[in-house]
Amino acid sequence: MQWPRLLSRRRLGTDRPPERHTARTDFQRDFDRVVFCSAFRRMQDKTQVFPLSKVDYVRTRLTHSLEASCIGRSLGTLVGEQVIARHRLDAFESADFGNICAAACLAHDIGNPPFGHSGEDAIREWAASADYGARRVAVLRGSQREDFLAFEGNAQGFRIVTRLQNPDNPGGLQLTCATLAAFTKYPRESCLGGSRYDGVSARKQGFTVADRAAFEAVAEAVGLIRRDPQRAIWYRHPLAFLVEAADDIAYRVIDIEDGYRLGHFSYDEVTAAFLDLLPDRERQQARLGGIRERKDRIEFLRAKVINQIITQALSCFMDNEAAILAGRFDRPLLEEIPARAQADVLIDMARERIYCAPEVVSIQAAGFQVIHDLLERFIQVIDDVAEHGERASARSKMLIRLVPEQFIGAGRIPSPDPYLRLLLLTDFVSGMTDSYAVSLYKKVTGISLPGG
Repeated sequence: MQWPRLLSRRRLGTDRPPERHTARTDFQRDFDRVVFCSAFRRMQDKTQVFPLSKVDYVRTRLTHSLEASCIGRSLGTLVGEQVIARHRLDAFESADFGNICAAACLAHDIGNPPFGHSGEDAIREWAASADYGARRVAVLRGSQREDFLAFEGNAQGFRIVTRLQNPDNPGGLQLTCATLAAFTKYPRESCLGGSRYDGVSARKQGFTVADRAAFEAVAEAVGLIRRDPQRAIWYRHPLAFLVEAADDIAYRVIDIEDGYRLGHFSYDEVTAAFLDLLPDRERQQARLGGIRERKDRIEFLRAKVINQIITQALSCFMDNEAAILAGRFDRPLLEEIPARAQADVLIDMARERIYCAPEVVSIQAAGFQVIHDLLERFIQVIDDVAEHGERASARSKMLIRLVPEQFIGAGRIPSPDPYLRLLLLTDFVSGMTDSYAVSLYKKVTGISLPGG
């Protein structure tokens, strides 16, 4: 892979030439387009760790994405400085690298369904075991079937930014191919026909069957290396490693900070874990004495830890740059940094004390049921209208009105293709906020009435 091509300003869905000599670069425009889209705003009411939290301090998907974006911009800009100097890329600036990473990080969770990763699990389990939905999924084959059995928020995110947002535009938001490729951590379709591929980029799918052509156009524009002549699988864009690292840094460190503020960790536990990641532990510990509030001390250490991991991730990337460009390096950067063991302690703490906390698990379990029931009820309604038209039941013709036309079909006529009907339904449900999903569930089950 070659950096000038990897940094392509070509926009998906349009042949209009890239903007030149303007106050905002094409990659800055990518960032702005994500900020102003409705799917990004909906993340303010989507779970990061603590579902439907009444505490306004804790992070949502929106604030997590903003923080990851800041980390991504710093990491990308630092990498850009060294790559430009190493390869004499006079046509680019270090800020181009940073802006690509910032835009990709900003959108990295945009496809997550309600209730975090438990929402993804709920969709997968519904597709595999629901009375009605599973029978519908079972008749599909290959990647069409796996798109649901292995539903993935990353693939849904690619679908949102390239199709569902601005649906009348070819290419959706029409982001640059560089940003879209950096966004796609898993550049592969969902079914690989039994083939097995090593590396982190092959762990999950990054796009659905319906969006395969769009990703192929992106991969061609930036020059990704295809791993199989028959299957849709590529080595990832180099900057995708930085996007992944920024996300990893954000949730590893910041989930611990949130956990402290909610009382899951003591002050001594958090300071010890953070100080272990700093090479000048004694100096930083001494500086804590000048900070009066304990919460401010934690925030100070959090910033120092993030900076330290960024520095190590930068060195790891540059040490492996040639192998990354050749497709020979395919591991998360944070698994290769010197402080990996200390960083892993943060993950272990979160798994043991936050992710399994009763208030987290109880609401996730309820959310699991909400998503499962919404999918099961609405697929029967949509299938009834698709198969019987005006002869569909009165109940189906009434309930289908609760689904926006975008997620049914033109003229509110469902597609005759069962795959597309299922895909549009998962678009609808996965795009809901936590609160809206609960509200709609209560209405369709009769638990509460509008205005009641």
